[in-house]
This record gives sequence, C-alpha cells and structure tokens, in this order.
Amino acid sequence: MCRNITELRGLEPAATAEEIEAAARQYVRKVSGIQKVSDANREPFEEAVAIVTAATTTLLAALPPRKQPPPTVPPLRRPQVRARIEAKAASSG
Repeated sequence: MCRNITELRGLEPAATAEEIEAAARQYVRKVSGIQKVSDANREPFEEAVAIVTAATTTLLAALPPRKQPPPTVPPLRRPQVRARIEAKAASSG
C-alpha cells in the first residue's frame, strides 16, 4: 500500500467523488491496518470510509483555491491506472 494519501486539493478539474472516496479508502486501510475487508469488519470499515469521504468533501469545498497544483497526477487520473480499472470492470461485468 502507498504510504502517502493522494493529494486532492487544487486539481483541475476538481477532484471527483470517485477520487475522494479512493483517498478515504486508502486512509481507512492505513489507519486500521485492514488490507482485505472481510464480512467481520466490512460494516465498520465501509462506515469509516463514508465518514472520511464526507469530511474530505466538506474540507475541500471549504478551503480556498491553491496557488500551485499538486506536484503529481493523482492515481485515478493516470492513463495506465484508468485502463486497469476499465479492464477490470469490463471483465467482471
């Protein structure tokens, strides 16, 4: 797992709901130590993701615009990551 949470503030266009939830999920995985969600911990894990997603959305909306964009492209905006996500969705659908 990545050690750093994805930086979402200052993106053009603004961070999507999908990007915000992915960052929240990454954060909850890191602080909980849960890498693979099981039936035993699914409910509290998903509830934490929802809470962190909502708090992040509120925070990003309340902050003033950044003077500089983040130094790297967030993972969900990288072409190779998007291609992997789309391939996975196509094979499972």
